[in-house]
Amino acid sequence: MKCQKCNRDATFHITELLGGKPEELHFCAEHAQEYLNQTQNSIPGTGNIATALASHIAQQMAFTKASNEFSQTDRERCPACGMTFLEFRSRSRLGCPKDYFSFKKQMETLLVNIHGEMQHVGKKPKRSAEVSEKISDLIHLRREMEEAVREELYEKAGTLRDQIRSLEKEAGVE
Repeated sequence: MKCQKCNRDATFHITELLGGKPEELHFCAEHAQEYLNQTQNSIPGTGNIATALASHIAQQMAFTKASNEFSQTDRERCPACGMTFLEFRSRSRLGCPKDYFSFKKQMETLLVNIHGEMQHVGKKPKRSAEVSEKISDLIHLRREMEEAVREELYEKAGTLRDQIRSLEKEAGVE
C-alpha cells in the first residue's frame, strides 16, 4: 500500500474515528510523523495522548531503521567464499577463514556476547597459517567451479577442477 501523500510504501496505518465512522489513513514514516504533529496541535486537550502516540511512533520508526540496518548486514557477502551473514546466522558455521574479516564488526559483538572476551586464550590450531590459506583458496575455487558448471562453461570448470586437485595435494587435503 502506498502513502496517501507521496508514492513511497505506507508503513503506518492509522484509523481515526471522525463523526462516529472509522477512517483509515496510510502514511510513510515521514508523513505519519507530520500528521501526528498536526493532529496534536489542532485538537485541544489531546496533548498527552498525542504526545504518547508520537513517542510510540518515534520508537517504531527507530525500530524500523534498526531492522533495515540489520537486513543490510544480512546481505553482506564474504568475497572469498560468497557466504552471506544471514547464511552464517542460520547455519552457525562460517564458510572460510576470511569470513572473520568480512564480518568483523558483527563477529566482535557476537564473540563478546558469547565468550565475554575478544582475545583467544587456549590451544592453537595444528595446521599452519599457510595450509589454512590454501584451504580458503580451495573453498573459493570450488565455488567458482560450481558456478562455471551452472553456466555450462565446462572448459573453465575442468581447468578449475585441475587447480583444485593440485591445491589439495599441496595442502594434504583430499
